[in-house]
Amino acid sequence: MPKKEIKAPIAERIPKKMEIHGDVRIDDYYWLNQRENPKVIDYLKAENAYYDEVMAHTKQFQEDLFEEMKSRIKEDDESVPYKKNGYYYITKYELGKQYPVYTRKKGNLEAEEEVIVDVNEMAAGHEYFALTGLNVNTINTVASFGVDTLSRRQYDLRFKNLKTRELFPEIINNTSGSTAWANDHKTVFYASKDPVTLRSDKIYKHILGTDPSEDQLIFEEKEEAFWTFVYKSKSKRFIIIGSYSTLSTEYRYLDADNPEGSFTIIQPRERDLEYSVAHYDQDFYILTNVGKALNFKLMKTPIGQTTKEYWTDVIPHRENTLLEDISIFKDFLILEERQNGLNKIRIKKWDGSDDYYLPFEEETYSASVYNNPEFNTNIIRYSYNSLTTPNSVIDFNVDHKTKEIRKEQEVLGGNFNKENYKSERIWATARDGQRVAVSLVYNKATKINENTPLLLYGYGSYGSIVSDRFSSVRLSLLDRGFVYATAHVRGGEYLGRSWYDEGKMFKKMNTFYDFIDAAKHLIKEKYTSPSHLYAEGGSAGGLLVGAVINICPEIFNGVIAAVPFVDVVTTMLDESIPLTTGEFDEWGNPKHKDAYEYMLSYSPYDNVRKHDYPHMLVTTGLHDSQVQYFEPAKWVAKLRVNKTDNNLLLMYTNLDTGHGGASGRFDALKEVARDYCFLFDLEGIRK
Repeated sequence: MPKKEIKAPIAERIPKKMEIHGDVRIDDYYWLNQRENPKVIDYLKAENAYYDEVMAHTKQFQEDLFEEMKSRIKEDDESVPYKKNGYYYITKYELGKQYPVYTRKKGNLEAEEEVIVDVNEMAAGHEYFALTGLNVNTINTVASFGVDTLSRRQYDLRFKNLKTRELFPEIINNTSGSTAWANDHKTVFYASKDPVTLRSDKIYKHILGTDPSEDQLIFEEKEEAFWTFVYKSKSKRFIIIGSYSTLSTEYRYLDADNPEGSFTIIQPRERDLEYSVAHYDQDFYILTNVGKALNFKLMKTPIGQTTKEYWTDVIPHRENTLLEDISIFKDFLILEERQNGLNKIRIKKWDGSDDYYLPFEEETYSASVYNNPEFNTNIIRYSYNSLTTPNSVIDFNVDHKTKEIRKEQEVLGGNFNKENYKSERIWATARDGQRVAVSLVYNKATKINENTPLLLYGYGSYGSIVSDRFSSVRLSLLDRGFVYATAHVRGGEYLGRSWYDEGKMFKKMNTFYDFIDAAKHLIKEKYTSPSHLYAEGGSAGGLLVGAVINICPEIFNGVIAAVPFVDVVTTMLDESIPLTTGEFDEWGNPKHKDAYEYMLSYSPYDNVRKHDYPHMLVTTGLHDSQVQYFEPAKWVAKLRVNKTDNNLLLMYTNLDTGHGGASGRFDALKEVARDYCFLFDLEGIRK
């Protein structure tokens, strides 16, 4: 801790009156949303300078941690090749370089390797650089991809001639970055974004080599709660446009051989009807919640008769199994399911000759099917890892039921042995009687008692599941005596769709109470104590920890809130802010009085009060498109003048990035080192 008293910046108070439903709120820091105002940038820089000064004594430790974490990563690494349309595709990282190089080999792995895109070359001169949606046309001659140099997720669409290695002159601005190629090899469909709200709201058709200003508008999503996207079916037969909101979806399709044709709706949107579409043979396969199938089921329908009255069951709904995803192959179907919080991968042959699950033995783990673009194969590829087991890429022979580990993540440095770590899953009882799973991992040498430092992570929104995955970076925490834990709170789908429904809208408080009750359980069972317990969450997880420290601050010694969504009511009342209109079914619409009052009851910014808060580190990015920088900035400013303790309150704004932080693989480690040093400093750990 610093020895000298360092004065924290205090933001100017400029009261703004906001009134709705007869209720008046005064926001002293609303002015901080003026991104172009030099006073705003000056304030953010002052907070950064304060952080730098307060944490100056940890600077060398941060650098040492960065080098330690970096030393575990195999710098000259490459992915397991996957085959698509006659080529093997490989992602490579080269020694000392921040970004990937995308390559391919024709026909076999002994063929000459050709570079599709070297992202390091394109990123030169940019503080931030992200490439997404790499997609090669059907005759393997042109690659499309999206480029973002601001971290607002507004991608410029580029095209590269893979024969001449030259970029096409046209640049299509403000897209989602992904494309769908028609089978004429020159027509491409893409989604563009509203420049203000950043909602993907239009699908255009572009002819390679033509002026993008002449692109034809194919579909416009006019309902503000819906976003749209476009993709090509794995069978290569159809271009499919999807529209989605929190509670409803709609799809339309076009024969990929006929890009000049018209799209046909599969099933018109209905509130509370969700479905997704895959194609096989003469049918569409529909993953859906139709008929109150809360955990989803799989149905199929003939291509010419696609509305829901023609849908028939393939995999019926099950009360105890969430059907998360499917993959279709020529001879079999893959089902990705979740039972009691754990992934299951099920293989079902079309001819009925076999139906079985892949065996997984650890108490908690993560497994998923990925990179399987080939349709006619008896090999599926999946990844497997756990809190103690590094990630493996595995090829499984469906006919022989044999597996080949194609690659296991290397943890360099010579000190890693998975047998030195222990993971477990315990269950805490929430105040309403529900059982909440908590996953833990720690070094076996760590003594578990009231003095053990423990970092509890949570998210709990959008149905998102925090997977129990391995992290080589996290070893720096575990090897210094920390326990790392994840509370699988309501608002995610860890225990099925109902687990999500019980943690949103007018049941959002369950998310916060689950986290608090999980923390209290860890204290009661002597895994830690309030003097050594820390909470972490990002984005909607930042909302979680922000709400929790208003409700129950005394059980945490410190909190890390990354890009936190903390000004819930004001943001959801402003429909010009990105994401707002699409999320009324997640949080509620505060233009309705009952939703306003409920959201106001937990909004972290609105509930800051004069009491003691834990030590806090708040991080954000100036260009964040998901949670605008001014939410954490306002929150910190308000906390500064209200908190009654002498604990640390630090905010760091990355002035070059957005929601995901730094883009380079090594720069991102520096941010983790910063966060870990905050925790270590509070625990008196200096090296």
